[in-house]
Amino acid sequence: MAELNTPNNLDPEKVQAVADSMNAVVSDLIALWVKTKNYHWHMSGRNFRDYHLMLDEQSMELIETVDPAAERVRKLGCKTVTSIGMVAKLQRVDDNDEAQVSPKDMLLDLVQENKKLAANMLKTHEVCDEAEDVATASFLEEWIDQAQRRTWFLFEATRELQ
Repeated sequence: MAELNTPNNLDPEKVQAVADSMNAVVSDLIALWVKTKNYHWHMSGRNFRDYHLMLDEQSMELIETVDPAAERVRKLGCKTVTSIGMVAKLQRVDDNDEAQVSPKDMLLDLVQENKKLAANMLKTHEVCDEAEDVATASFLEEWIDQAQRRTWFLFEATRELQ
């Protein structure tokens, strides 16, 4: 199979670094989507409806980010993730296979994972800056804001009523 060799104005030596960093972001997004959806499915308790709906909304936001992130890698002329196995190798999101997790622990876990995602996206932004890839950096700026918003909502949901 021939290489994509997609024409662009970026330094070819720096493009692969952007693609590698973005593939880790794609993997993080997929893994965090699965984790958020898992918690959505297993939510319980007196705030079930609110938490269930919030996690459904957040999981939709995550999965809707995957396609443009992966397509950005392809626009750069590079290969993106091809399998769940590849996602597992690249993801920096911690899996949680526990049968029972309290609602508060679910939300606190997602606070940390979204913070980590935002930090990892910021590192990818730095790689993009080095490569002068403003298009990918622009995508990341919006996605960092989304991760910070999810973190805020999750954090506020864990606070005790006053």
